[in-house]
Amino acid sequence: MNHRLHIRFEQLERATEQLLSTATALGAKDHQVPGPEQWSAAHVVQHLLLAEASIGQYLEKKVMQEDGHAHAGIGSFFRSSLLRVLLRLPFLRFKAPDRLARMMPAEIPPISQLQTEWASVRRRLEQLLNEFPSKLLGRAIFRHPRSGMLNIYQTLDFMIDHVLRHQRQVERIARAVQGA
Repeated sequence: MNHRLHIRFEQLERATEQLLSTATALGAKDHQVPGPEQWSAAHVVQHLLLAEASIGQYLEKKVMQEDGHAHAGIGSFFRSSLLRVLLRLPFLRFKAPDRLARMMPAEIPPISQLQTEWASVRRRLEQLLNEFPSKLLGRAIFRHPRSGMLNIYQTLDFMIDHVLRHQRQVERIARAVQGA
């Protein structure tokens, strides 16, 4: 794994550990929803697990097709930067992409099971990044549903920002259910 990928991967690891720590600290309240039509901390963890697994599968497929990837140019940079800014705005809400929303199970497993599954998905991502072809580093490799094609660095930046955004959500959930 090159140095730039390694730094981003470590940031993703730290953000994920913090989120999981906040979610597991809720104990028996980790599946409690703060209100109608809202997610519990366990729902958030499940969503992030599904998102990362889907991104990993997509990247694996694209890496197998080593040829035909366009260069991620200035448009990709601007779209990625805009996405990063928007994910940091607390008053903006985003609906999960339909494909990901359809994957959410009706019954959310215990956080401990989700942690185990996420660790497996993360190790697979780490292996992919360790073996990521250098000729694809600047290429458009991942299609984000709202910002379009991103290179691997921009994809990892999105993944980090996605976890951090949901960290704030889990903190709000924790305040609401602990006060209840």
